Amino acid sequence: MIESTLLISAGQILLGIVGGLVAHAVVFAVLPRLAAGLERSTLRILLKRLRAPSRLIFPLLGIQVVLPAVDALPEMAGHLLTLAVYAAFIWTALALLQVLEEVVKGRHDVGVEDNLEARRIHTQIGVLTRSLMVIVVIVGVAAALMTFDRIRALGTAMLASAGLAGLVLGLATRPVLENLFAGLQIALTQPIRLDDVVIIDGEWGRIEEITTTYVVVRIWDERRLIVPFSKVISDSFQNWTRHSSEILGTVFIHTDYRVPVDAVRAELHRIVEGREEWDGRVCVLQVTDARPATLELRALVSARTAGKAWDLRVHLREKLVEFLQREHPESLPRTRVELPAPVGAPGGHPSGPPELAPAPAEG
Repeated sequence: MIESTLLISAGQILLGIVGGLVAHAVVFAVLPRLAAGLERSTLRILLKRLRAPSRLIFPLLGIQVVLPAVDALPEMAGHLLTLAVYAAFIWTALALLQVLEEVVKGRHDVGVEDNLEARRIHTQIGVLTRSLMVIVVIVGVAAALMTFDRIRALGTAMLASAGLAGLVLGLATRPVLENLFAGLQIALTQPIRLDDVVIIDGEWGRIEEITTTYVVVRIWDERRLIVPFSKVISDSFQNWTRHSSEILGTVFIHTDYRVPVDAVRAELHRIVEGREEWDGRVCVLQVTDARPATLELRALVSARTAGKAWDLRVHLREKLVEFLQREHPESLPRTRVELPAPVGAPGGHPSGPPELAPAPAEG
């Protein structure tokens, strides 16, 4: 009699699971077709992200429908059902956070030329959603574990003796909490943003990714520099695009003292006026140093982004050197050596060895 009752209960639960899966298949076969004709992308993103967790939610709803008709439900099955409910809530919460992140990022395009505001929004929403995901997982798993009697008793005992146990727990979770709060601090204060041009540890690169514990910097030669949040918060570094992507680039040329500075300045203006990298704000040539053997010329130009500034700098350096070689070769750096005048020449030694003065007489 008991075995037959258990078989009937299992059949009823199985029926609820199958009904939930069928309902899931029908819903997600119809709704995407309806959303395809809508201009709003939020619904399409929501359906895409909720498709996977709903495969667990729909069967659980089916079980809840048939549960009142179930005569005998084993204790273990009830506990598994409770754990499945917790898992569904965690999974759904993570999916909704992903929907929020994707919708916000979709409304702020970082592909535009002036993308400072878009990069700020992308950084904030990325770090905040990842931090919230960590909190959701920790709280959800802790709540699921508390459904076990032994773990709940252990937790009560730890709260009763909160001294040593709290110290051990604090030391164990310190790195996680430190990175979590550092991530929130970065999201709020934003010393860096996605796609920022930075120099960290002497390496020039762009912020490619900001995770929950570290920052990925894409260096100019395609290497990746992994920087922990603690280093970003505590150490100093250069951020070239903190307030704007516009930047100044410099080109240094060392020449001879006979260089015609005005001609080089005119050539600089002629070169930059034909380049799309130049934004038209700054184009200056100055003599910044006079060394014993050479003059130092500095060309200062502006560009809208660091990448364009780099391309403009290398182009200017090449063309200015080419101009000096072609038009003013005497202006290239030279090494001068002053030789003594030949013997017999004006200012030189007289012909023949110099006469020795007679030695003074003794006495």
